[in-house]
Order: sequence, then structure tokens, then C-alpha cells
Amino acid sequence: MISPLVAGFLTAAAIIVVDLIRPGKTAVAVATSLIGLAITAALVVAVGSAPGTAFDGGYRVDALTTFLDVLFVAIIVMTILFGPDYLVPRGLPVSEFSSILVFAMTGAMLISASGDLLLLFLGLELMVLPGYLLAAFHKTDSYSTEGAIKYFLLGSFSSAIFLFGLAFVWGLTGSLRLDVIAAALAGVVAGSAPLSPGLAMGLAFLTTGVAFKIAAVPFHYWTPDAYQGSPTPITGYLSVGPKVGAFALILRLFVEALGPLADWWLPVVLVLATLTMTLGNLVALTQDNVKRMLAYSSIAHTGYMLVGLAAWAQNPAGAGIEALLFYGVAYAFMNLGAFAVIAALQKRPGVTSSLATFAGLGRREPLMGILMTLFLLSLTGIPPTAGFFAKANVILAAVEAGGPLTILAVVMVLNAAVAAFYYLRVIVYMFMRDAATDAPALRHGGLLWGGLAAATALTILFGLFPTALLEAAGAAAQAIGVALPS
Repeated sequence: MISPLVAGFLTAAAIIVVDLIRPGKTAVAVATSLIGLAITAALVVAVGSAPGTAFDGGYRVDALTTFLDVLFVAIIVMTILFGPDYLVPRGLPVSEFSSILVFAMTGAMLISASGDLLLLFLGLELMVLPGYLLAAFHKTDSYSTEGAIKYFLLGSFSSAIFLFGLAFVWGLTGSLRLDVIAAALAGVVAGSAPLSPGLAMGLAFLTTGVAFKIAAVPFHYWTPDAYQGSPTPITGYLSVGPKVGAFALILRLFVEALGPLADWWLPVVLVLATLTMTLGNLVALTQDNVKRMLAYSSIAHTGYMLVGLAAWAQNPAGAGIEALLFYGVAYAFMNLGAFAVIAALQKRPGVTSSLATFAGLGRREPLMGILMTLFLLSLTGIPPTAGFFAKANVILAAVEAGGPLTILAVVMVLNAAVAAFYYLRVIVYMFMRDAATDAPALRHGGLLWGGLAAATALTILFGLFPTALLEAAGAAAQAIGVALPS
């Protein structure tokens, strides 16, 4: 059962050992990383074909675990492919970069397989602690250090708040097991046990802690500085990996364990979703730095994903979780692709990510301009890209749920229209503005082109042929066991 997790740890250790033997060899470090991750992915699929549990049910493998683990591995693989072109010219070590990423992946994998509150918290910390290191990876850059300090301080506070919430839920239900907690809360909702103010306090702590991790408004203040200051490939990872991992935590904790209390936390999710998507888009409109713009865009996409969670809370029989999972996959690849293009343009040290850097890109590097256009159109939600079906599925799930979710669906449509302005503005600069300098086109490495090819293919394929991914997301959604009140 735990072989994929063990393979992940061994891969991270192997990268470190290989670097000790052959220090500074980027190709060797990358090859070790990719081989180890390929073995990990194969084990994820093999173990996923025979679901089961380990450690008395504290660790379990089901369709949701397999779905999320494959996504986590894919995110790390693509981040490692995008990294060397940016890191090597700046003298930043690729081996440490790769090993830290793989350690973070094992934390996310532990979250996806957790059936126990303690394992959930351990997985969360194992996922976010490497993120603090990555944010400060360019330690001679003051912006990187500043962003990492803000990320670390607020992340530490949020972890403490989250842990308080777990303690309240554990104390009031008498168990760490998610299924036992769900059954106890179902009894509370059904009236067989009294409601407790402590339970409400625990739920408030948990919601606050998770909101920090997904950068939901008003708990988003660390995001723009951490994203802008981090090396660009790391920014791409931070915008996707921890976010998907935090939503995995939400699915295991809020849907599976706290599902019987959905009526309690639904109003909070409605408010968070509305504020997050609206503020994220409105502030992104004012940005002239593309990395910072995509940071606020990432906040807005968190709001869109929360709509899927709210749709499930309103209508558990609907497609809210399926839509959320589809959105997570589509967002991962199109956003990683967009950040990879930014990283490619910044291969030459000293180049910023301002809008002026993108001026004339369509003529200077036509292929890079076309790929960036594709990713931005997908982030906008233009058919037939994966981003269109991701947004459409979430909106349809909200409309199907009815009630206040219908209004939330309208708010999401309006926000998607607002977002089109700042995404399309980058495209205008690439193809309708003259470059500020006559710098020659850059030569990019094969790893970067391979990662961009994969991100492009998946963004197009999931848009043209979404059925297979929808079926996998549907199977993963059905794997979540929820004890509803009788």
C-alpha cells in the first residue's frame, strides 16, 4: 500500500546521494529525478488497481488517492523539466531544487491517502515546509528572501491555527479517524448528540487554517510577494502544487470527515469563494508585472475551485467534487505552462517579468508567443481548451445545485469576463507592440521544450477530449465516503 510513498522518499534521497557522488552535474540530477518519479508513478497506478488500507485504516488507497498522486507526480516532473534553463545561468543548484520538490510531493501524497487527522497534519507540514525553502531558493535576492519570510511566518501561524482546530475536533469526537469523526458528527446533526460551541470553534479554526493554505481572501497576503520573489519555475510550482495539495486536504477533511456539517460551513465557503475570485481578478487588472498578475490570477482560480466545493455542499449528489478535480488538473498544466514561458524569457539574468518584456515576443520568438497565447486563452476559459471545460463544469455544477449557488455561478461568469481583460492584454503586447530592445532570441534547452510540449498537449487534449478525465474525476469523487445524517 505504501510503496509509492516509499518510492518518493527514496527518489529524493537518491538525488542527494547522486549529487554527492557527481556534484554539480545537472543532467545526472535531472535523470535521477525523472527515473525515480517514473517508478513512483508506476507504483501509484499498480497499487491503485487494488485499493486497500494500511496502519489500521490510517493510510488508505482508493480512486481519489490514485487520481491525486498521479497529478502530484506530473506537477513535480514538469517543474523539474522547467527548472534548469532558469536555475543554471544563475548558479542555483538543480539537485537541491529537485530533491526538495520530491520531498514536498511525498507530503502531498500522504495527504491524499490519509484516513487519520494526525497523518493529515503531518502530510500538510511535509508539503509546505519544503515550500518555504523553495521560496527562498535564490538566497542572494532580497525579493526572494522577503517573500519567503512572509510565506514562512503566515504559513506557521496558519498551521498552528489549523492544529488547534484538529485538536478541538479530536477532543469532541473522541477519535482521529476520519470515518469515525464523520459518523459522530452525523449523530450530532441528526440530534442524537448535543451541539457543542467547541465544535463550532474547531470548525472555525480549521476553515481559517485551510484558507491560508489555499490563499483565499482575506488570507492571501503572502501570495503576491512570495510568488514574485521566488525563482520563476518555483513560482509556477507554488501556484499549483501546494494549492492542489490543500484542496486534497479539504476533500479528506471537510468533505469526508466534516461532510455532515456541510450546512454549517457552506455559508463560509460561499463568502470565501465570492471574495477570492472577485478581489483576485480586480487586483490582477492593475498589475503590469506578469508574475504578480498571475499570482493574483491564482487567487481568483482558488475562488473558482471553491465554487465546486460549495456546489457539493449544497447538492452532495451533484458533480461538484468531480468539477473541482477536473479544474485542478486543467489549472495545473495551463498555469505551469504559462510560468514556464515566463521562466524561458528570463533565462538571461536581469530580465524582469514586466509587460514590456513580452512586447514583440510574437515576432521575436513566434513559437513561444503562440504557446503563451494558448495557456492564457485556457486560463481565460476560451474553448476548446481545458480551461473552458474546467470553468464550464464548475458553473454547471453550481447551477445544478441551485439556491445561492445560482448567484455564485453568475458571479463566476462575470469574474471570468473580467479576467479576460488582463490575460488578453499580455497577448496584445506579444503581437501588437514593438520590443523595447533589439536583443536576439534566446536558445532554450530540450528539457524546457519537452515540458512545454507536454503542457501544451494536455491543455489541448483535455479541452478536445475531456471525457476520459471527467470519468477519472468522477470515479475519484465517488471514492470519498461521507457519513450523512439519517
